Amino acid sequence: MPEPNAAVARRPAAAGARPEDEVPAESWFVKIGKMVFMYVAMQFVMRQLSTKTTTEVKDTEGNTVKVATVNAIPPYNERPDRLDEGAIYSSIPQKIAPIWPDNRNVDIIVTISESVIPTPLKNTAKELIVLEEKKFGIGNWTDKRSTDTTITVPKSVQNNGTLWGHFYIALSGANIDPTQPNYDAGSAYHFVYPLTQHIYKKKVAKTRSLLGAANTTVEEEPEDEENVPSGPIIANYYHSNVSLSFIPSSDTMVFPQTHAAVRHYLQLERTGARDGSGQNSWYYPILYVNTFWQLKSHMTLLNETVKTLPMHIDLDNMAKWKFQTMASIDLSSKEAARQSAFGTPLPGGSDGSEIEMVKEIFIDTNPILLIITVVVSIAHMILETLAFGSDIAHYRKKKDNVGISVRSILANVFMQAVIFLYLVDQSANTSWMILGTQGVGILIEFWKITTVVNVRVRPAPAGSLIPYRISFEDKHKLSETEEKTKEYDEIAFKYMYIAGVPLLLAYAAYSLVYDTHKSWYSYIITTLVGSVYAYGFLMMVPSLYINYRLKSVAHMPGKAMMYKFLNTFIDDLFAFTIKMPFLHRLATLRDDVIFFIYLYQRWAYKVDYTRVNEFGQGGDDEDEKKEAEKKELPASAPEAAEQVVGSSAEKASGSTTGAVKKRK
Repeated sequence: MPEPNAAVARRPAAAGARPEDEVPAESWFVKIGKMVFMYVAMQFVMRQLSTKTTTEVKDTEGNTVKVATVNAIPPYNERPDRLDEGAIYSSIPQKIAPIWPDNRNVDIIVTISESVIPTPLKNTAKELIVLEEKKFGIGNWTDKRSTDTTITVPKSVQNNGTLWGHFYIALSGANIDPTQPNYDAGSAYHFVYPLTQHIYKKKVAKTRSLLGAANTTVEEEPEDEENVPSGPIIANYYHSNVSLSFIPSSDTMVFPQTHAAVRHYLQLERTGARDGSGQNSWYYPILYVNTFWQLKSHMTLLNETVKTLPMHIDLDNMAKWKFQTMASIDLSSKEAARQSAFGTPLPGGSDGSEIEMVKEIFIDTNPILLIITVVVSIAHMILETLAFGSDIAHYRKKKDNVGISVRSILANVFMQAVIFLYLVDQSANTSWMILGTQGVGILIEFWKITTVVNVRVRPAPAGSLIPYRISFEDKHKLSETEEKTKEYDEIAFKYMYIAGVPLLLAYAAYSLVYDTHKSWYSYIITTLVGSVYAYGFLMMVPSLYINYRLKSVAHMPGKAMMYKFLNTFIDDLFAFTIKMPFLHRLATLRDDVIFFIYLYQRWAYKVDYTRVNEFGQGGDDEDEKKEAEKKELPASAPEAAEQVVGSSAEKASGSTTGAVKKRK
C-alpha cells in the first residue's frame, strides 16, 4: 500500500512549502513600544484639536506678555464687561483657564493662626509669619526655597483645635494683603489650609493581667464601659515638615469633571467673573500643600503639654502628573481611614493604613535593599505557587504511606487552625485575603489526610461522654515498610512530646505571669500560637527521623521541599528588613536548621530517578513515554495487527519451539 505512505511523506513538504506564511510572534518590548507610540500620538492629536491661540496683554508692571487663549476663553485681563446677548451666568463654571501666564515671579507670605479670618499683615506679629519669599519663579525648576522656625502652640490648638495656615500669593510687586483697599483679585489671592490633622485613632483592646483580675472590683467595670465613647476617637496631630509646591500649568480644565483631589487645591477667581458665555472662568496657580509624606508615626500628638513646635518649610515646583498622583492617593487613603473609623467595612478587610505602611517602607528602607526586597518578594510568590502545585501533585500520585508521618499532618492542621484563630482574635481589621489564604491552607492539609488514610465517624466505646468519635483507618493492608513507617512515626512523636510539652508549659506559665491579655480565651490562643512559632520546627523532626530509619528520601516530595526551603532564605531576608515579632523572626531561622539536615540526608541517601525505587516511585518519564507510544497508532496499523496475530499463532502451534535463546 504505497499511496498512503506517499501521502504521509508529502505532508511535511506541503506544510513547509510556504514558510513566508508563518508570522513570528511579537515580543513584549515591541508591544510596549507600540502602546507608548499610540499614547504619544493620541496626546499630540488632542493638543492639535484643542484650538490654542495667544493674545498680547499688559501685566500689572506694564510689560507686554503673551497669554494663551485656550478653547475660546479669553485672557483674564481681556474679559468682557458684560455677558453676550442671550448668555446665562453659571454659578459653577464649566471650563476654567489659568488666570496668569506661566513662568511668572510671585511673592508669597505664610502666616499661622487659630482662626480662618485673615488678620491684616501690618498687624500680624513677626513670630506668626513663618514664610516670606520674594520673586519666586513659577515653572523655574531650579528655584527652591526653605526656612526653619519655631512656633508657639495656641491654647485652642492644644485643646484639639486647628492650626490654620494663611497663604498670601501675588504677582511680584502687587499688593498681597486682601484687607487693604487697593487689593486687586486679578493679581493676588489668599486661602487658608490646616497645618494640623485630625486623625482617627484605632480602638485598642484593653488587656489586663489575668492573675490580678481577682483584685478588680465589680463596680469598676461598669464605670469603664460608660466612659468608652460610642463613636470614633479623633486626635489632633502635627508634622514639623511643610512642603509647598506650585504646579506650573497652562491647561484648561473642565471643572465639574476634575478629580476631587485636584479640585481640593483649586482656587477659582474670587470675584466670580465669567467670559462672554457666562459659563467659563479662571483659576489661580495651584499651590499644593503636600501632606503625602507626613506619616502618623512621625507626627506629634497635640495636648496641653505641647508648648512650642519646630517647623521646616520647603518651597519648590512640582510636575502636574506627580501632583495628581500624590493628591489622589493621599485623599483616597484618608477617606478609607475615615470610613473605617466609622465602622464602614472596606474591601479586603482594609482599615486604610496599608498606604501608610508602604510609605514607611519607602522612607525608612535603603533604596538598594528596597529593590532587592521587591525582587525577592516576586520570587517568593512564584516559589510559593510552585511548592503548592508540586505538593498537591506529589500526594495525588502517591500510592502508599511509606515515609509519611500522619501525625505530622494532623499536627500541622492543628497549628494552622491555631494561627487562624489568632488572626481572628487579635484584630477585627485583619485582611480577609490573609484569613482566606490561611483557611485554604487548612483545607489542603485536611485533603492530605484523606489521601493517606480514610477518615470515618464511628460509634465511641461504651462509657464515653461523646457518642461518636473520628477514626483514621488505613486504606489498605500495610506493607512491611509502611508498618515500619508507622512505628518510626510513633517513636518520633514520643520524643517530641517529651521535649515539647515542658517547653509549652514553661511558656504558658511565663505568659500568664508577665504578659497581659484580653481574656482567658485570648491567653490560650496567644500561648498556643507562640508555641507554634517557637517550637513549630519540631513538626518536621518525625519526617527526618523516618528518613534516617528508612535510609531513604525517595518518598519525600523533592520539588516541593526545595521550593519551600528556598522560601526560607527569602524569609530570612524579610526577617532583617521588615518589622516583626521576635518569635516570628525565630521561626524563620529554625527552618534553616531543618533545611540543612534535609540536604545532608539527600546527599547521604542517593536517589536514582531513572528507575522505579523500592517504594514504587520514580520512572515517571518512562511510563509517560510508553503511554504516548500507545496513543500514537502507526499508519500501517492493519499490517501490525496481522503480524501480532501471526506471531501469536506461531506460539500457539509451537512452531518456534527450540528457537528460544538462553537469557544471559
